[in-house]
Amino acid sequence: MADVLLRARALERSYPSPRPHPFAPRRDAVALHPVDLDIRRGESVGIIGESGSGKSTLVRLLLGLDIPTGGTVEYGGRAVDARARARSLHWLRRATGIVFQDPYASLDPRMTVERIVAEPLWALGVDVDRPARVRELLARVGLPADAAGRHPHEFSGGQRQRIALARALAHGPETLVGDEPLSALDVTVRAQILALLGELRRDDGMTLVLVSHDIGVVQNLCDVVVVMKDGRIVERGPTERVLGDPQDPYTRRLLSAVPVIDPRG
Repeated sequence: MADVLLRARALERSYPSPRPHPFAPRRDAVALHPVDLDIRRGESVGIIGESGSGKSTLVRLLLGLDIPTGGTVEYGGRAVDARARARSLHWLRRATGIVFQDPYASLDPRMTVERIVAEPLWALGVDVDRPARVRELLARVGLPADAAGRHPHEFSGGQRQRIALARALAHGPETLVGDEPLSALDVTVRAQILALLGELRRDDGMTLVLVSHDIGVVQNLCDVVVVMKDGRIVERGPTERVLGDPQDPYTRRLLSAVPVIDPRG
């Protein structure tokens, strides 16, 4: 069995809530209750649940992008200290790449595509021929070479998400994280990006962590499913088992809400 690449133990996150008046007792809003999670090298893990269930909070803590209220995270057996100086986490940034939900907000409109895609290379000190690497990545995500000299506003939403994916892959990470990377795209483009993610995982043996509302996407791409509700993991296991025979009532409600086309229609 593959070794554990990402390990979280008793990981939690709370935020102070505003007081209704100065003498009211302080109360914290809990975004993530203590959770344990193991992600093995080479696995494809889908994290599903409704909005506000804690999916994105969990991913941000796993990547050291937020400071936990309690608990620990390890990547490759090495502790992730989100309180440390940014430079001391370069090893983690080098090992991971992330694609965010909104392809419009995640790209700097003032930068050319070449500069956007090459940004991780100079930020992490990766010594490669940057223009050649950018051309290679653009070809891999299905964009023409002349895209390098253009700006984000010249592209469609699907093309922008391909640019974001190229940037996430630029430094050759072993783990790719997608935080709702397909939700802002139309059905056709979503299918294309989904196929591309499957190809990247198959060819590179990448570990994939995918946050998604779309159970169909998770079913097609992920080996393991983690179901979250109200900041807790309520069910986890192999995709076929969890989606085919869910044990938790919440998972069953999620699946029952998925629209089904009536073949008699």
